[in-house]
Amino acid sequence: MNISRRPAPRSVADCCSIADLRALARRRLPRAVYDFYAGGAEDESTLRDNRGAYAALRFAPHVLVDVAKVSTECNLLGAPAGMPAAIAPTGAAGFGRRDADLALAKAAADYGIPYTLSSSATTAIETIARAAPGRHWFQAYVLNNREFFWKLLGRALAADYEALVITVDLPVGGKRERDLRNHFSIPFRFSARNMLDFASRPRWALDMLARGLPVMENLRGFELAAKSAVAIASSVGRSYDPGFDFERLAQVRERWPRKLIVKGVCRGDDAARLAALGVDAIVVSNHGGRQLDGAVATLDALPEVLQAVAGRLPVLVDGGVRRGGDMAKALALGAQGVLLGRATLFGAVAAGESGARRALEILQDELQRTQKLCGVTRADRFSSELLRPARRMPDLVY
Repeated sequence: MNISRRPAPRSVADCCSIADLRALARRRLPRAVYDFYAGGAEDESTLRDNRGAYAALRFAPHVLVDVAKVSTECNLLGAPAGMPAAIAPTGAAGFGRRDADLALAKAAADYGIPYTLSSSATTAIETIARAAPGRHWFQAYVLNNREFFWKLLGRALAADYEALVITVDLPVGGKRERDLRNHFSIPFRFSARNMLDFASRPRWALDMLARGLPVMENLRGFELAAKSAVAIASSVGRSYDPGFDFERLAQVRERWPRKLIVKGVCRGDDAARLAALGVDAIVVSNHGGRQLDGAVATLDALPEVLQAVAGRLPVLVDGGVRRGGDMAKALALGAQGVLLGRATLFGAVAAGESGARRALEILQDELQRTQKLCGVTRADRFSSELLRPARRMPDLVY
């Protein structure tokens, strides 16, 4: 059976893959909300290519290796982690399920990996720190209100966040046509089209309305440019600062005393400048295909970035990771770890904390199986000699 057409599972217990969790989320969410999470920019070619880059590689496994015991534990940005992964910042998760941010943070803590809180989360910086003890990173969009931006960083520092993640691939919002067609915006714009859509999912609607619609807690007091209530991809984009450059990033480096991670890099020359500037890590990212359609797939961009930084700082990668085997391929190419975005978000919006945990359980199990089947006892010992190019590209669910 084509995996894209198989029946949706009815519970988390029935889910054996990230695709199953995605189907469960799709069953629960209105189309507009699901499309906001699942969609990409314009023709969604980069969204597809992110998955395709993993499918274009095959394993050439070693055999006759003692794999009675394997470990996914590793060192990630200078501290122990249960596996080579962190939860990526996923904005507006709470519009899919109340407290989805907290569910993701708690699941990350259970699995010993960092959780990255988005600026546009529906849970406050301080709430995550208090309610979900663990390794916390804070992702900051560069807002055109500089005073508010610096206050956000101050709050993250006061709440003892381990690292700051600056997203640099968003001087303007991508053109996300699914959102435009669905009349989707945050704050919600209620039209005849989407009212019927929202009403078609009564369990989701009750979850949203029981305590009032969620708000982006960390942006309270910040005047978004969404007064006209057009799609979030366009509206919030007017509140980003398109003038943010290397000089301004250097100011962030000077004022932020802890680890500084830069997310959204796909070129070696940019990566080399960041290494010289003194950032602590780079995330090779194209925003999950939600910004520049036609941008290079992140796994394809990874070798160039790694060559440019030449071991001076850790490099992570996101975009398209749906299997433990995908994680293994990224590690084999030289990434220190991956950021998990949609993979864990689908679990959280489908079933809250149990769904987020199930996503991590699935990925860790698949990574362990890949290790055993490839003859790799530790996750940080994957190498490129295990990889070969695929002869043909399969059909994908991205």
